[in-house]
Amino acid sequence: MIRTNDHKQMHLFDPWDFLSPKRRKMLDESWAGLFQQEILRSLPVNLVKPFFSKTMGRPTKELYTMLGAMLLQQAHNLTDEEAVAQLSFNIQWHYALNLTDESDASKYLSLKTLWNFRQIMTENELDVALFNAITDKLAKVFQVNTDNQRLDSVHIKSNMRRLGRISIFSTSINKFLVNLKRKHPKHFATVNADVIGKYISEKALSCFSLVKPSESSKTLTEVSKNLYDLIEQFKDCPNIKSMYSYKLLERILNEQCNLKEDPLGGQKVELKIPKEIPSDSLQNPSDPDATYSGHKGQGYQAQVTETFTKTEDEEEKAKTLNLITNIEVEPASYSDADAFIPNMNSIIDRGLGPKEIQADSLYGSDKNHQAFIADGIDLVAPTMGTTAKGKFSLSDFSLSDDGQIMECPQGQAPELKKRKKGRLIQGFHLDICMNCPHLEICPVKPGKKYAYYRYSSKSARIANRRQYEQTDEFKSRYRWRAGVEATMSELDRRTGFKNLRYRGMKAIRFAATMKAVGINIVRATAARKAISYA
Repeated sequence: MIRTNDHKQMHLFDPWDFLSPKRRKMLDESWAGLFQQEILRSLPVNLVKPFFSKTMGRPTKELYTMLGAMLLQQAHNLTDEEAVAQLSFNIQWHYALNLTDESDASKYLSLKTLWNFRQIMTENELDVALFNAITDKLAKVFQVNTDNQRLDSVHIKSNMRRLGRISIFSTSINKFLVNLKRKHPKHFATVNADVIGKYISEKALSCFSLVKPSESSKTLTEVSKNLYDLIEQFKDCPNIKSMYSYKLLERILNEQCNLKEDPLGGQKVELKIPKEIPSDSLQNPSDPDATYSGHKGQGYQAQVTETFTKTEDEEEKAKTLNLITNIEVEPASYSDADAFIPNMNSIIDRGLGPKEIQADSLYGSDKNHQAFIADGIDLVAPTMGTTAKGKFSLSDFSLSDDGQIMECPQGQAPELKKRKKGRLIQGFHLDICMNCPHLEICPVKPGKKYAYYRYSSKSARIANRRQYEQTDEFKSRYRWRAGVEATMSELDRRTGFKNLRYRGMKAIRFAATMKAVGINIVRATAARKAISYA
């Protein structure tokens, strides 16, 4: 049965009247007061109701309380036990969630209920719906100006140990054998006794961590062969092939090894060199969704977008709410360049689209720059790459807005201008170019009638952007992007965002999204206090 309180209904008597005026004022001005007054009624309980029966079973915990507790746990970076204790005894939580009676039904929460409710939210992406509901509400209440926004990614480590290649093989084999013994003891009895002794004994895995560097290559060859033999032994057993731990063995074999024909018959396992191993390969059997970034390491990453205000006035800054408008969690192996368009579409669909968005050079591809020009959105980000030293490039030429060359670096204007199949052809006076002292470092090529320079419209756009990046106007605009680094620091300091106590993409997304909501609430509280005291 579903239980929800009507928080829109007014109380005949103030249930918080027992608080002294000063303590009541402190609560009203804190995050708890903001939560009760603006956020509590906006929690999307209607999205949770379909997972419970209206007529059968025991009554649920009050749904507003559960959603609020899920959010506050991540915002304060609490363990499950700590969250239960806070809900039971912390008056700020009671005030925020409007819990006015002292019954266990209102203020007590079992760990199992917490786990079950979190699973419902995680599996059905209700955390995303909650983030959107609260963010949109705060944007409306504080009349947040979303014209200027900035975007960056931050690395997230899940609750897993960093493993080397030997440990990945040995841990996965151990996991498979343990599951095989539990579910299919008859098949387990057919496994080679040496393999069982090597991987499933009490001290088996610790032995692999003591392998000398000089013996690591030999050990890696052995464990890869053992893994292949186990796959081959049970490849014709449907019940075993469907086991999750068996599929992990197959994944590791595909990612870490090559199979080659053995001259003596059968197939030979050959280890891939590290460069050949894909970045989305298995990093730890305990967290199969975690991938690898050569720049940041193992784990996940979050794309974080926030609003910002271009002002040096500290008083105005304090009264302005800089809101995290969107957060997207993805594997660490994903490119920032590919994350820009989906992230922007998400913001635009919710009516929070910017007029200008700032990002670093990884987002600054021509594709991204052009993607939302028709929507009136300007991406301010440096172009990737550099021009060759000691040679002229297109950015050294004087260009018009449509990419036509106005003058070469020596001040000569082209005599011929053509567009052909998306390419631009510029023809310069042949005799002048042939006698130019910079002909060897110039991209212009002599022809029969002219000295030609052929380039694409994309190259012209990038050249125009490179020229603009050298101006004081660009530097003045782009200096605000660095402020997003403070947001990443705030996320980590306040909520433990960069080191989560969960594993798996869904759980990581849930925690990261909720923590971003928590930062929005903290910022909104500070802005409200600054406005009230102004």
